[in-house]
Amino acid sequence: MPNNSTQPAHSTLRRFNKRLLNPLMLKLAGRKHWYASVIQHVGRRTGKVHRTPVVAIPTATGLLIPLPYGADTDWLLNARTAGTATVTVGGERHEATNPRVIDSAAAAAALPARRRRVFERFGIDQFAEFDLATDTKEARHDR
Repeated sequence: MPNNSTQPAHSTLRRFNKRLLNPLMLKLAGRKHWYASVIQHVGRRTGKVHRTPVVAIPTATGLLIPLPYGADTDWLLNARTAGTATVTVGGERHEATNPRVIDSAAAAAALPARRRRVFERFGIDQFAEFDLATDTKEARHDR
């Protein structure tokens, strides 16, 4: 969690990513051979379907998503309220259920060493963990 002196910079970066970078990232996110995934979630107030680029790491039991902005992001609050989301990773769509927040110590065992070191370096200390309900082989990328 950023300290108070970095909070304005953190908020500015978060707004920049949400308004400018995320729409650009969505053009490639979720595709095969691309590092970013897409989480599709339903707005808890509006009921509108939203798509947000994330980094999703498949594990033996589900998916881990690092939370560089903490656990109060709209996409995670929406997924937790609904209890489910659709995550497209590497061209495959997954129905992700039971979203919960875990700390980096709990996530460490499921993360590849290289990814774990990167997340530690960036100070990411929380992850969203999801169980997987079903898979579909190919995801459509509507433009």
